Amino acid sequence: MKNGSFPNNKKSRIVLLHQYYTYTGFYKFILNSLKKAVLPVVICVIAFLILDKFVIDFSDLFYRVAKTSSPISLFSLFFTSESILGLIPPELFIAWVKTTSSPILNLSILALLSYLGGVVSYGLGKLIVRIPSLNKALEGSMSKHIANLRKFGAALILVGALLPVPFSMVSIASGMINYKFRTYLMWGLFRFLRFYLYAIAIFSLVA
Repeated sequence: MKNGSFPNNKKSRIVLLHQYYTYTGFYKFILNSLKKAVLPVVICVIAFLILDKFVIDFSDLFYRVAKTSSPISLFSLFFTSESILGLIPPELFIAWVKTTSSPILNLSILALLSYLGGVVSYGLGKLIVRIPSLNKALEGSMSKHIANLRKFGAALILVGALLPVPFSMVSIASGMINYKFRTYLMWGLFRFLRFYLYAIAIFSLVA
């Protein structure tokens, strides 16, 4: 192998990947996902601040929840939610852990449970395709996620892990098309980064 051939090959792969994502509309997909996500997040933050100032003291509420509720029960509820379509916004649980005695530890537990919830969703996806009636019932609602996953691959898993899009849905789609499990696990690790980044913003809102 000639000197410098590896960097050139690496550069070529990056260029080809960039061209592919441009051609398939991945960057447009990211932009549209951000547009859809930013407005709800901004509205929720504004509503949170208004309610916190004039209606209810959320900091006090989360402190009372932390004192009166069993952490195991809340972690169990969160894990169930993250395993089944992410029905409860993770941000509520991030705000809760800020009021606990070990916020960083509990935040890390949340991130781990979310990651493991995605693994459960992946397993559900593999189970769905083995049940024809269930597969047929969900085929329509999952078709967009499956098509995007086939088109964008690991990049979509990265987007699902980082951005406020349903990570559970991406995970189910991964299982349904039998996406390589190791690759899914590797890119799904970005779920941890999402929780730590969101915590920086949410912790500043909860006194």
